[in-house]
Amino acid sequence: MKVVRVYPKNRLLAWIEDRLPVTSFLAAHTSRYYAPKNLNIWYLFGALAGLTLVNQLVTGIFLAMHFKPSSQEAFASVEYIMRDVEWGWLIRYMHSTGASLFFVVVYLHMFRSLLYGSFKRPRELVWILGMMIYLVLMAEAFMGYVLPWGQMSFWGAKVIISLFGAIPVVGESLRHWVMGDYVPADATLNRFFSLHVVALPIILLLLVTVHILALHEVSSNNPDGIEIHDNEGPDGLPLDGIPFHPYYSVEDVLSAVVFVLVAAFLIFFVPTVGGLFLEHDNFTEANPLVTPEHIKPVWYFTPYYAMLRVIPHKLSGVIVMALAIGVLFLLPWLDRGKVRSIRYRGLGYKIALAVFTVSFVLLGAVGIGAMAQLLPQIVGEGVDINFIENWIGRVLLVGYFGFFAFTWVYTRFGFERTRPLPERLT
Repeated sequence: MKVVRVYPKNRLLAWIEDRLPVTSFLAAHTSRYYAPKNLNIWYLFGALAGLTLVNQLVTGIFLAMHFKPSSQEAFASVEYIMRDVEWGWLIRYMHSTGASLFFVVVYLHMFRSLLYGSFKRPRELVWILGMMIYLVLMAEAFMGYVLPWGQMSFWGAKVIISLFGAIPVVGESLRHWVMGDYVPADATLNRFFSLHVVALPIILLLLVTVHILALHEVSSNNPDGIEIHDNEGPDGLPLDGIPFHPYYSVEDVLSAVVFVLVAAFLIFFVPTVGGLFLEHDNFTEANPLVTPEHIKPVWYFTPYYAMLRVIPHKLSGVIVMALAIGVLFLLPWLDRGKVRSIRYRGLGYKIALAVFTVSFVLLGAVGIGAMAQLLPQIVGEGVDINFIENWIGRVLLVGYFGFFAFTWVYTRFGFERTRPLPERLT
């Protein structure tokens, strides 16, 4: 992207601009950045993800001021924040609710990419960077979940870290190295706190910045999947593009207001969301001698946790879970479709995407235990619920991986029948 210098009228600012082109850089990515004119509501979630990231960083700084990363003091320090620190309960709930809302908008943002083919050429790097953000975000969320040192924090950490033990030869040594002890304890909390507060946020901010810069280099995709720079006027500007600022920046502000109102309702009235955002067991201090009745992660990890549950062999479950995330990185090369947007794709892709989405959501239901509660009402008593639940999970697992296999075969061997693309944006 060619940056054209924009000089402020103020002489001091103009002097700074001559040496550090901040204004020109901002203009190149706002008022001088042209986006497709037909972006819809699906394109708001990227900006909302940025808003939730800022919320997590700011509230996290204030929480770190009072938190003590020690197995003897961590839980008490969280209680101190909730009860004695002025507005501490609000900051804590903004952070915990913000974590779940972060994953809500990230999942919707990823789904929009699948809808409109935003992972396809020339945006493969944008997609890969986005997936790297997703991975770092998962690590950040897991480590932050362990810090309050409640029952679910302790046992969740023990279960997840034990997965490293499934790796042949080096597994046990790696598990002890990650944990810093034979069980989750002070060493675990200290290193998780350091990574959660310092290392991972820096990596996350760097990846988000590069993600946005890479996107602006190739320009945004749109619901029609047509490159707007294929139709440019005599001035070199896209005929179907409009400046991001003020047109889309105003929409982002309005969507942010609505989003904040929804978040405020959750924070003030249902901060735990019935145990979905904050499990009830986590309001009890960690006790290594008492195992919770049901050990499960937070809802945004449950699809992958279900993959572990429904596969009896531990190492196989870990491999399948890793492949479930890793295959997403390969999507730009698995999908050989000639068009991007679902508006013009064949029926097969639409059905496959629907099956994939339903499979992912229902795997989450299996992982969180909702399926086990529902099945007795359907099949009655006296039936092995775990057996049925495991087989349902395995069928859903086929639906998940089947999407990628079907997409490759469907597009690689020319089975897809697409609709003709319009010459201009609709």
